[in-house]
Amino acid sequence: MRGIHRLSQEEYGKRANYSASMVSAMELGQRPLDEVYLARADKVFGTGDLFVSLLKLAARDGEPTWFRPWLEAERAATQLRCLEPMLIPGLLQTEDYARAVIRGDVTLNADEVEALVAARLARQAILDQEHPPQLTAVLDESALHRFTEDQATVMTGQLAHLIQAAKRPNVSVHVIPAKVGLHVGLEGSFVLARSDDGGWVGFMDNQLGGTVVDRTEEVEALLARWESVRNVALPTWQSIELIEDVMRPWTT
Repeated sequence: MRGIHRLSQEEYGKRANYSASMVSAMELGQRPLDEVYLARADKVFGTGDLFVSLLKLAARDGEPTWFRPWLEAERAATQLRCLEPMLIPGLLQTEDYARAVIRGDVTLNADEVEALVAARLARQAILDQEHPPQLTAVLDESALHRFTEDQATVMTGQLAHLIQAAKRPNVSVHVIPAKVGLHVGLEGSFVLARSDDGGWVGFMDNQLGGTVVDRTEEVEALLARWESVRNVALPTWQSIELIEDVMRPWTT
C-alpha cells in the first residue's frame, strides 16, 4: 500500500506519526506488528479496518493445531458452559489479568506473551457479535482471592469487569462459595459448547495443551459434572454480591 501511494518510509512515517526507522523495522519484520500501528495504517491509506482485521486473522491462524477444532466449536456455539475453579474464565478476562496469568509461563518471551494476550482477547469478540452465544460461567470463590497486594489493581479491575459481564443478557456468572468445601469441579476446568443442531462438544485444558472431547459418553460425563457444580453455585445476583464483598477492602 505504501508503494501504491508512492510514499517513502519517511513520508509514510510522518503521516502515521512514526519514525522512518520504525516503519523500516515493521516492514522488515524486526518488530512485531500491533493493532495501534495497523490502525494508523488503515487511517493513512483509507482502508477501513483492513489491516487490523488481517492482524486478527493472523492471530487466529497462529493458534496451535490442536486448539483450532475447539475454536471453531466456540465460534459456532449457541451456548457455552464454562467451569473454571482456579482462574477467571478466559472469555471474561481483562487484558491486564490475562497478561499477568500468561506472563507466569517463564518459557515465553515478551512478544510471545503479547501474542497470546491478543489471541485471548480476540476470542472474546464472540460475546459481542449480532447473535452471541449464551455464556454461563461457574468459578470457585478461591479464584476471586488469588492475588497478592501488588496485584490488587489488576484484580480489582478484573472483578469489576466480571460484575459488568454478569449483568449482560447473554452472560451468567455463578460463584461456588468457599463454604461448599470440596466439590467435583476442583478436579479441573472444562468448557462445553452447544451447536445449532443441539450437539455438545467439550474442551479440557491442561499444562501442555488441551483436549477436545466429542465422544458421546465423555461429553455426557462432563454434562453430569456440570450439573453437579452448577447446583452448588450461587445465583448470579448473590455471586455479584460476593464479588463486591471481595473487592470492597481494596476499593475503599
